[in-house]
Formats: sequence, structure tokens, C-alpha cells
Amino acid sequence: MSSNDFDLRSYIRDVPDFPKPGIIYKDITPLLGHADAFKATIDRLADRFRDAQIDVIAAPEARGFVFGAPLALALGLGFVPIRKPGKLPYKTISLSYALEYGTDTLQVHNDALEPGRRVLLVDDVLATGGTIQACAGLVEQTGAEVVACAFILELGFLGGRSRLTSRDVFSLIEY
Repeated sequence: MSSNDFDLRSYIRDVPDFPKPGIIYKDITPLLGHADAFKATIDRLADRFRDAQIDVIAAPEARGFVFGAPLALALGLGFVPIRKPGKLPYKTISLSYALEYGTDTLQVHNDALEPGRRVLLVDDVLATGGTIQACAGLVEQTGAEVVACAFILELGFLGGRSRLTSRDVFSLIEY
């Protein structure tokens, strides 16, 4: 079966009332648990970005790693982890950003990206766009350029794409 034959939506499970009542959580674990569907996901992303002249892939922990690292391998590129404070062992640069209730911070090693490098940011879900917007800001602090942002699924009703208007945004599945 070719990677284009998979209806990836059929591998996304709705979980009502998680993490709180009224929310319908889009669970990607069935997709991850099905080797052919997972491979089809990576293949489709690789096909989309194969000719994009990307130098490296970066992704936020933890679920961004699940897709970013195999995509980097599929494209023959390196992978840069973007982490929460205290998780990286070497010198880091940081960026704090606002959440709905408070703030969060992301970090990357200060030597992970060189000025002028062309970066593809990868994450599992585009919701409100805050995390990926912060990732882009962190990448740009290094002097690297964000070429595009890629997601497995996008929750369009939350408006995250509107926070990324200056960026090429690609989602495999949109709700």
C-alpha cells in the first residue's frame, strides 16, 4: 500500500472531555501505533519539503520530536531539539512567551543553528500557534531563517495560522 493510500484522519481518535469537560482531544497515538500510517505521515511531509532547500529540522519537545526526528532522517538532514528550561546540557539561548494563563520558556543550544541556516519547524498540532511562534522567534535569535512550519494536524477553529501569517504553514490534516 502506498503512503498516499492512507486516510490519516482514520488514525486520529477523538477523546471527549479531555483534558477538561467540553474539549474534544485529537489523539494521534493510534497513528503512531500503526507503522504504515506513521510511515505515510513522514513520507507525505518529506514529499512536501524535499525540494524546499532546508538545511535542518527543529522541533519542540515532546511530540514535535516524534515527527521531526524521523522527517530529518527521511530528508537526510540534522535535527535540533527545542526544549523546556533545564533539559539541555550545554549553553543555551532562551525565549519566554505568553500562554493563556501565564508564561512558558523554550531553549536551544547556542551553537545548534548557524546564521543563515534554513530551518523547517515541525510539531504535531497547530492549535493557537503560541508554541511554534515562540520556536520561530528562538530560531531567528540564532540568525537562522524559518523556511516553513509543518504540522500533522491543525485545529483551524483556534486560529493558530493567523499568528503565523508571515510564514509558510503546512498541515497534513485540518479540522
